[in-house]
Amino acid sequence: MKRILVVDDEPNIRELLKEELQEEGYEIDTAENGEEALKKFFSGNYDLVILDIEMPGISGLEVAGEIRKKKKDAKIILLTAYSHYRSDLSSWAADEYVVKSFNFDELKEKVKKLLS
Repeated sequence: MKRILVVDDEPNIRELLKEELQEEGYEIDTAENGEEALKKFFSGNYDLVILDIEMPGISGLEVAGEIRKKKKDAKIILLTAYSHYRSDLSSWAADEYVVKSFNFDELKEKVKKLLS
């Protein structure tokens, strides 16, 4: 079973993503901030990380950069409510970029593509 780390500072978003992705057959772990995400990622074995960009402390972009430095083949999806990050060069550390919405089809499609 593929393991995904979902990182978002909003508890309801984390829980919603966890439920949606578990229904797709993935094993989900969560983190509420960048620091926790880095600890879990480097001590666990994840096939994919889904990162919110705007979080207190270490941003999702910084987390993606740290993960890329140490594990170049890591699969990363940036998830944000703001589409302007798509043109930010630091967002290129991710494999995919998804704007948050209540329709999870795009996210599920990109997860499936990256993990197949």
